[in-house]
Amino acid sequence: MLCLLPWARRWQRLVLLAVFVTSPAAGAESASAPAVGYELVVERNVQPGSPSKQRLITIPMPQGARWCVKWNHSVAQFVVLDCYRNVAGRMVLERSHQPDFAAGLGHVLGRGVQVSDGEGGYWIKGIDEPVPGNRYALRVGAMRVNHRLVWPAQAPTKSVSISEQAAGERVIIQLQEAGYQ
Repeated sequence: MLCLLPWARRWQRLVLLAVFVTSPAAGAESASAPAVGYELVVERNVQPGSPSKQRLITIPMPQGARWCVKWNHSVAQFVVLDCYRNVAGRMVLERSHQPDFAAGLGHVLGRGVQVSDGEGGYWIKGIDEPVPGNRYALRVGAMRVNHRLVWPAQAPTKSVSISEQAAGERVIIQLQEAGYQ
């Protein structure tokens, strides 16, 4: 009788399970797994410090889809864009557009490549940085800043203002499996 270590037994069970699940004899109509849907969600706490969340925005965001967070710089009032992509269920910062080297903005060496936008501003392309935990906090600006989501990331676009719903508040922007609460 063959004696297997505990980790080897677990590995053996996983291999057998994988063979059974993908086997046509197991009743599978197709060898491919069903597609997982994703959504971009913006939530805020119901009360400061409370674990209860209020969902403000939900946008279907399938694999490969792109979107941007767009806002007006609070001092210079020009438009800034941070653009993301759903890469196999991961929120990835792909690029950023900044028309000026204003306070708080600029290119960090080794983080993407800065290229001219042809209109006096610049794109930082090739950032390709996964967002930890597929989520980040944003302190939402007033309507003159107008934080908003735009998608797809190229024209024609749809847009929804986060500032209209949560100006001055902390929100969480996250990419998650569709239907997850």
